[in-house]
Amino acid sequence: MHVFLPDNDATEVLGQALARTRPAAAVVHLQGDLGAGKSTLARALLRTLGVAGAIRSPTYTLVERYPVEGGEAWHLDLYRIGDAGELEFLGLDEGAAVLWLVEWPERGAAALPAPDLHVALAVEGTGRSASLSGASAVGEQWLGRLAAERQLQAPSLQVG
Repeated sequence: MHVFLPDNDATEVLGQALARTRPAAAVVHLQGDLGAGKSTLARALLRTLGVAGAIRSPTYTLVERYPVEGGEAWHLDLYRIGDAGELEFLGLDEGAAVLWLVEWPERGAAALPAPDLHVALAVEGTGRSASLSGASAVGEQWLGRLAAERQLQAPSLQVG
């Protein structure tokens, strides 16, 4: 699924839609250059899941944990790690979180759980684009629910 996001508001709308349609447990890999909208999307998703208060960027802490329905959501930013072995020191237990939002997942490689959903964000003209692809049955079902929701709502995102 390819979505054009003309502004930050549209990026937030996509994050909200992902939150409303999310499965009980999932791993999301967020990819894109600096400024592509990864953190904006993650914050909107977490806010829609009911996270109150500050949603901090995990740029320096590497991981931020938030209570959500069913458990915890973990937002990781792996931009600053040198190799995947550094993740061992973060105490990440694959079964402890119901939602993983991983920025720069390629830097964590094999130390991360397998993704269910890939979201590739890119600057496109004056806006952004998002390419979403399922990497598991859970991810494919999530995309199906997202597409169905999009058909029921007024088009605030342009899907291609």
